Amino acid sequence: MTENVPQTIDIATIQRVLPHRYPFLLVDKVVEFEPHKRIVAHKNVTINEPFFQGHFPGHPVMPGVLVIEALAQAGGVLTQVSRGLCNGDRLFYLVKVDNVRFSRMVVPGDVLELHVDIKRVIRNMTLYTCVAKVDGKEVATADVLCAETPKTDA
Repeated sequence: MTENVPQTIDIATIQRVLPHRYPFLLVDKVVEFEPHKRIVAHKNVTINEPFFQGHFPGHPVMPGVLVIEALAQAGGVLTQVSRGLCNGDRLFYLVKVDNVRFSRMVVPGDVLELHVDIKRVIRNMTLYTCVAKVDGKEVATADVLCAETPKTDA
């Protein structure tokens, strides 16, 4: 079932499995990967992010909802690549977010570390336990539920 799982996950693979593109692709690099178990990915946060124009002028802070979205995207990469679904024919939609906690701000220059573990798979849904870190320090945690659907060309 996982014979097509790549040994490394580069940006080309990330773009094949995630439909997101600039400015909404929030996974830049995968640094650790255990199929069907866990992933650690990075999002390089730069001052050039378009959301910093309004959040907040003179005091740029990455919106917490985008930190959670980045964690969900890393979960999508984990599930799709684990299953060998590297042709982008499946989509994962965010269904539910529980137990969210923000403990630090994410600012330009930070490397957002996205630690995502599969907690449970239920039919076409996957529940992830997620932790976002910067410099090894926790900035956010959440339980994220995503549902898988076939991609339709509408």
